[in-house]
Amino acid sequence: MDPKEKERRIRELTPLQRAVTQDEATEPPFQNEYWDHFEEGIYVDIVSGEPLFSSLDKYDAGCGWPSFTRPLKKLKTRLDFKLGYPRIEVRSPEADSHLGHVFDDGPPEKGGLRYCINSAALRFIPKEKLVEEGYGEYLSLFQSSSSS
Repeated sequence: MDPKEKERRIRELTPLQRAVTQDEATEPPFQNEYWDHFEEGIYVDIVSGEPLFSSLDKYDAGCGWPSFTRPLKKLKTRLDFKLGYPRIEVRSPEADSHLGHVFDDGPPEKGGLRYCINSAALRFIPKEKLVEEGYGEYLSLFQSSSSS
């Protein structure tokens, strides 16, 4: 991502979005935009717009943050000891935005991972707007789910 474009987009973020994506803050559980949102579509990085997660992989983990069993593409990871014990932080590949953490307590039948993500790091693109917003290549993910 072009550094000048990234800086421009960061300036447009809300204070919470900036704190989460740039300063690795965590938004409050159960008081965020997508923790209980289950409309069909994809979630993209609030800074770069890069596709990160699909609603098809989202589930209610009971933790108060959006939880996914897998990302749409490989995310950056790094070890995080901020709470005094090791956690795996996940970041977006292009903008290097802090997204949240990945844990190994997800549904075993879906691979066992739980990507616990801050809503403030995401923008939701509804299935009906994927083409209009430039994400048409992801529409095929929902073809079988809408015909069932």
